[in-house]
Amino acid sequence: MEQHHANSILRLAQVLEITGLGRSTIYDLIRRGEFPSSRQLGRRAVGWISSEIFQWVASRDISRKGG
Repeated sequence: MEQHHANSILRLAQVLEITGLGRSTIYDLIRRGEFPSSRQLGRRAVGWISSEIFQWVASRDISRKGG
């Protein structure tokens, strides 16, 4: 995985790769207020602040199954 500056902009494909979630899940979590909102970058482009995404990932209680 590539390195990201603390406040770089991530596009959807990068957010999907980092979180392991699908597009529909991301937008559902945003709608419920449980995931960082995207920022409008242009007329047809959105992005997420990398530090917010990595903070969200770090805050998840992820436990191993079967281990």
